[in-house]
Amino acid sequence: MRILVVEDQDSIRRMIEALVQARGYKVMAAASGVKALDMVSVERPDLVLLDLMMPGQFDGFEVCRRLRAEAATQSIPIIVITAMDDDAARRRATEAGANAFYTKPFSPIALLKEIERLGVNPSR
Repeated sequence: MRILVVEDQDSIRRMIEALVQARGYKVMAAASGVKALDMVSVERPDLVLLDLMMPGQFDGFEVCRRLRAEAATQSIPIIVITAMDDDAARRRATEAGANAFYTKPFSPIALLKEIERLGVNPSR
């Protein structure tokens, strides 16, 4: 099973990559929304871990909306991992199509359980 990590901060992206790789997932990584959408068009992940606040043309909200708008990607589970800890951000993420919302710093164990809850298991 393949997970796409979309996070512009290198240290956080590497930490999340190491976490999910240690659990047995294959990892794809992107530092921007544009790069993430390019990657998804070539190789579809089984789940997306998505930061909301990213520089460039597409923030995480827009990436989420675009994934939901395409038939090939609309059913991919999306877990938001963000520093934005307010009701408005949660509502916007949910409206954009996010399946779950985690605030940084997050519990690695809770995140792994959420991934499995969404039906993405490393052995599949």
